[in-house]
Amino acid sequence: MRVVVTGGAGFIGANLCRALLAEPGIGHVVALDDLSTGYADNLAPVPDVELVEGSILDGALLDQVFEGVDAVVHLAARPSVPRSLADPMASHLTNATGTMEVLEAARRRGRPQVLVASSSSVYGANPTLPKREDMATMPVSPYAAGKLAAEAATLAYGRSFDLPVLAFRFFNVFGPLQAADHAYAAVVPTFVASALRGEPLPVHGDGRQTRDFTYVGSVTAVLTDAVLRRVTYPDPVNLAFGTRVSLLDLIDLLEEILGKPLTRDHAEPRGGDVRDSQADQSRVRTLFPAVEPVGLEAGLRATVAWFREIAHP
Repeated sequence: MRVVVTGGAGFIGANLCRALLAEPGIGHVVALDDLSTGYADNLAPVPDVELVEGSILDGALLDQVFEGVDAVVHLAARPSVPRSLADPMASHLTNATGTMEVLEAARRRGRPQVLVASSSSVYGANPTLPKREDMATMPVSPYAAGKLAAEAATLAYGRSFDLPVLAFRFFNVFGPLQAADHAYAAVVPTFVASALRGEPLPVHGDGRQTRDFTYVGSVTAVLTDAVLRRVTYPDPVNLAFGTRVSLLDLIDLLEEILGKPLTRDHAEPRGGDVRDSQADQSRVRTLFPAVEPVGLEAGLRATVAWFREIAHP
């Protein structure tokens, strides 16, 4: 089986490439990445991955890379809500138009299975918890709007062109390889890196906002299973397991793991952020009954261990 992972040099993509190549049924994995947010070094420990540097906006390149593939896992994106507020058009171009380019290339190249990463941010201002896939979507940022457009296009191509598709809504994925050294870093790597450096942890708002933190190993297990079993579904699927934790509770857990108190540095809330998030996991559990998700504490311990390793190899 031949699989292409767009965004394959990124945090989730590089972890997924490792997981895919560990399966005997998958013989060739191609990571397509423009290296704008991904890193070639993320793939250095997995030399069997073929890294192709280029953009998902390049239709001719997609035609070349998708030739003879069985599955495409489309993770390439311009991440971050704050980044989308700073440059909405760039966010839309990559996340929405880029997904259309991927879908069109798949349609031209024999209709391989296409798995697409959407986002829990599409629920936006909808206050109901947990978030069910049949709820009204209310995006509150350009990033969320672009992800909703990408998801809608994916499911429409499934219905219009009989393309085998699966659209996942990711929820606050964290784990090894997630960078903390940039302005738009996610909360877990930011907290862990700050804690290990002995610096105050930056908390936007009161810290009581909640998130459904999902360990990257749980995400890659679902994606790998979906590829191997060629799972499709006509509606979006939450890829999270209902682990609702406040940022303050996350810091408490990190203090327990590190065995030391941590200082909080509260700042103004960020524009475009939702207050609370938690996935209804019914659909993902039904579609992927064999996947056992990694718990928050175990995932956070693995993440801390990785950060310590890169700091002191």
